[in-house]
Amino acid sequence: MLKKAIVTGGAVALLSTLAVGLPAVSYLRCGVTSLTESANDAMPLEWKLKQARQMIGDLKPEIQKNAKRIATEKIEVTRLEKELKETDQRLIKAEEDIERLTDDLNADLPEYTYAGHRYTSAQVKEDVGNRFKRFKTRQATADKLRQMLGARQASLTTAERRMDEMLSAKRQLEVEVENLQARLGALRLAETTSTLALDDSHLSNTRRLLDDIATNIDVQEETLNVDVEYFGEINLDEPNDEDLLDEIASYFGDKDQAEKQEDSSELVAIQLD
Repeated sequence: MLKKAIVTGGAVALLSTLAVGLPAVSYLRCGVTSLTESANDAMPLEWKLKQARQMIGDLKPEIQKNAKRIATEKIEVTRLEKELKETDQRLIKAEEDIERLTDDLNADLPEYTYAGHRYTSAQVKEDVGNRFKRFKTRQATADKLRQMLGARQASLTTAERRMDEMLSAKRQLEVEVENLQARLGALRLAETTSTLALDDSHLSNTRRLLDDIATNIDVQEETLNVDVEYFGEINLDEPNDEDLLDEIASYFGDKDQAEKQEDSSELVAIQLD
């Protein structure tokens, strides 16, 4: 009973640990991913382009390795083609010899002469049988070579196509990097132009500040003049009503005199016409 309780408690503890541990692992993985993405976002564009160029450059060893494999495969295909050609030529010669010997045996002669040597009918039959066995073996070999050659040629064609695709993709990546480099240069130039515009704004602010200073100086100078004219001296004389009346009469008298002179001028002008 005690043993069962211990086992049950251990299982519960293990499940609890897993229940707590799994979210922790998930949070940790999420945090690492977030930090990686933040680092990538903070990476300057110039550095990313440099990294892209480096990655494109890293394709060169792989391309060279594939080129070496293709060259090796071409050599093997050439060897198989040569071997198959020689085998086919031997098969043709062997077939011709077998047919010749068979035709001779069909003549049912007691002896046969070949290259100055005399052979009995039994010897010729035995030789034909051996030649026919070798012919069938060589023909099977030729069939295998032909299959191997076909497979190697198909593999070589696929490898060459993939190599062409890889080189084309590499060239496309290089063109895209150059395009992005040009766009980034234009972007940096636009940012520089924007910075110069901010300098113009600062200059305008300075001009407005100087204008404000000049306006304040003008106001203060005018204020000082007003103070001097109206409030700078003490009036020692008492105001006199007669002086005021004389001033009014003199003002309007001068005005009437000026109007009479204008009327006289107009009259003279009319008489002249």
